[in-house]
Amino acid sequence: MADIDDFDLDRSTAQAWAEFQSRLSEVITLIDDTADLTIGTESGGNGPTPFVKLSSPQPGMIRCEAASNAVLGDDFQLSAELLSAMERLGWQPPTVGEEQASATQSGEPTANLWIELPQVESDRISELAVAALRDVYGVQHPVFLAPDQLAEALQPMQAPVELDSSNELVVGGTGLQSTMPRNQQHLNDLVDAELAEIYGHLPIRDADGDVAIRVGSTMLFLRTSADGQEIVLFAPVVHDIAGRSRAAEVLNDLNVEARWVKFQLIRDRVFVTLSVLSRPFVPAHLRQAVRILSDVADGIDNELAAKLNGRTTFSDHD
Repeated sequence: MADIDDFDLDRSTAQAWAEFQSRLSEVITLIDDTADLTIGTESGGNGPTPFVKLSSPQPGMIRCEAASNAVLGDDFQLSAELLSAMERLGWQPPTVGEEQASATQSGEPTANLWIELPQVESDRISELAVAALRDVYGVQHPVFLAPDQLAEALQPMQAPVELDSSNELVVGGTGLQSTMPRNQQHLNDLVDAELAEIYGHLPIRDADGDVAIRVGSTMLFLRTSADGQEIVLFAPVVHDIAGRSRAAEVLNDLNVEARWVKFQLIRDRVFVTLSVLSRPFVPAHLRQAVRILSDVADGIDNELAAKLNGRTTFSDHD
């Protein structure tokens, strides 16, 4: 069984950002004047959303721009406090207008916050970009970044999954081709390949091997069992609950009525989980599980948080 008792959302999120920053740093070393890289964000708000844009205005120099209030929609305007935070990080204010062009090192005026550094300082540039996205724009996890250019630039390349006739069972129909995993790593490869087919890019795994999946405004996680026989999908839906006894009663009632999913109380958090048998691995079963769990998690989190006097994963709790 793939146990989730050791799962820590904060640790997993921090690891995902660290992995994303590392990949971004590598990409920055390859940027030249032939193409820019824009890292957008996806949100349900109105108007233009935050972004970070990387370009190379001259050989060996990287220019990083971050969306300012002049280009952001009304729902994404930065407060004076956040603008000060950007300034403390080292970002320069916009330089709009011909007469102000000399204020930038490259001589290019911009309506965005900006910074220019030598390309060899790729680690510093990626650090600034992540700080803007995560700490200022409030992106909770890298999976909430728009995958337009990230699909190719920021996803690790992996060898395609190799199948052989001894472990492939063709049932027929899209998503119904069954494969018998040889071990956990083989199962992970099969899962990654299917998620890449669904979302257009390979998933992000944290240091523990957990996969983060974004479904609309909901975030799910996935892990496989050590023996390769099970895939567990899970979502933390309520945090910081008050009263474990009350929570146990509520979750027991939910589990009596629930089909497919199970509600679990782990320390002060409530998780909803769904187990998928993976010997053989059937892609259609994984897709169904993702859909079922995302519907349940997104449909019950606010109500459950109110009952247990807790908070949802993405509530404003700062």
